[in-house]
Amino acid sequence: MVNEYELDTTGLEIHRFARDLDWFRYIFDNRRTKDSLTADVIIGPIANDTIFDTMGILSSGLLEPEEAMELLLIGPSYAQVAIKTEKAASQLRWLSSERIVQMNEEERLAEQTAYQEALAAAMEGKTV
Repeated sequence: MVNEYELDTTGLEIHRFARDLDWFRYIFDNRRTKDSLTADVIIGPIANDTIFDTMGILSSGLLEPEEAMELLLIGPSYAQVAIKTEKAASQLRWLSSERIVQMNEEERLAEQTAYQEALAAAMEGKTV
């Protein structure tokens, strides 16, 4: 089920991230319960499972931050919205919902294969 909402942004502090080093640092700190932003809403790329693996490799000292960032730029980028305050939540309005069907298996495998190939190509020559 997918729900569709509308957010009235009037009077809200909104912080937008691109898939860059600032975003990476924010996610990295956030996973260590260090949320330094006071914004009502944060919009930016989804931190998928790859980011946790990459953070682990970075924390172990096997990668430099720049190398980790290169790996995180591989593959598609999807956006997410985090509603951080009651003020923002009170300005959220439900519009509709839609039942979705499972992703076509062929499309899922093609996306997964493309990602794995791009990651493998990026890792060539790196000592991880």
